[in-house]
Amino acid sequence: MKYVRSEQSLPRSSGNISDLYPLGMRRLLLFACLLAIPAIAQASPKQLTAAAKQLQRDYNKTTGLYSTAGWWNSANSITTLADLSLTLHTRRYFPVFENTLVQAPKKFPGFLNEFYDDEGWWALAWIRVYDVTKDEKYLKTSEAIFQDMTTGWDETCDGGIWWSKKRAYKNAIANELFFSVATSLALRTQGAPQAAYRDWAEREWKWFRQTGMINSDHLINDGLTKECKNNGKTTWTYNQGVILGALAGFAALNHDATAISTANTITSATLVHLVDPAGVLHDPCEPNCGEDGIQFKGIFVRNLSDLPISQTYRDALQRNSQSLWEKAQGPKTAFDERWSGPYTHTNAGIQSSALDLLIATRKAEQGRPPKP
Repeated sequence: MKYVRSEQSLPRSSGNISDLYPLGMRRLLLFACLLAIPAIAQASPKQLTAAAKQLQRDYNKTTGLYSTAGWWNSANSITTLADLSLTLHTRRYFPVFENTLVQAPKKFPGFLNEFYDDEGWWALAWIRVYDVTKDEKYLKTSEAIFQDMTTGWDETCDGGIWWSKKRAYKNAIANELFFSVATSLALRTQGAPQAAYRDWAEREWKWFRQTGMINSDHLINDGLTKECKNNGKTTWTYNQGVILGALAGFAALNHDATAISTANTITSATLVHLVDPAGVLHDPCEPNCGEDGIQFKGIFVRNLSDLPISQTYRDALQRNSQSLWEKAQGPKTAFDERWSGPYTHTNAGIQSSALDLLIATRKAEQGRPPKP
């Protein structure tokens, strides 16, 4: 199946959603929205299960993939189901994980293909499945994928991995995923393997933060020019998201408080520049984001929920979740790619992204300190 690659093919604005709304207007309306947030804005287990049932309508048991989504989107859908399993303490989706592990490699053996970012998504998916199942075969699969990802590293631009095996572009998402997988594996292994994964994580973060891809607005642009400079291209929400999960893991691995500080700075910038006046997240390609862009916002909120949850973050998740539920919901707990609505259609990528938001909001609410 041929699917759209994000930076090359998605519709473009000048770069981020803030171009559409003046900063003063966004701040005033955001303050008004904060006052209007309901006391509880989280989906119940029954509602989450209904949303997952809608997602699974597109699951193909023969291929182990989702029929209305691309290869990497299917990895994210598996990650979403694993997150849901952890949140609801359910084994309901264990057969799905087992089936995908067996069937999906018939498309790309070992979950390896031309794109290092695709490999990173599958590596993270199997790490999350390992977390819920405690089955070592999933962790071993992730380790094997990561080993292939390391072959993408060279000294062009002083380091980093390439986006694809054609070695034509070094970008943010492939390197953020490399950082996240390395950190995640280091947190789940011991001895020599752990030391090797830690070394890769430290090398990647040292390289990434000096590339200039984090711009003056504290947002991450798409990648580097051939001259190894920030290319100034779109600040997609998922580029702001994957780094958050990686930095949360890196902070836990190395007891590095500066990693959380950096993650908070990027998050704060995202919640100012990549939202509409009501505080709802958007990517500039909406409402026609193709097979790729529909996944981005869910990736952001999923990784946001890995950070220590402040009241500001909790409120942001509630605003988006409430908007999704009230304005973007269709029949049978289906959701639109625009979390501000209206509902027009869904598919596996859209649905799993929306489910990421509902899960992240519930996790944030469950983490709230008990009221006196």
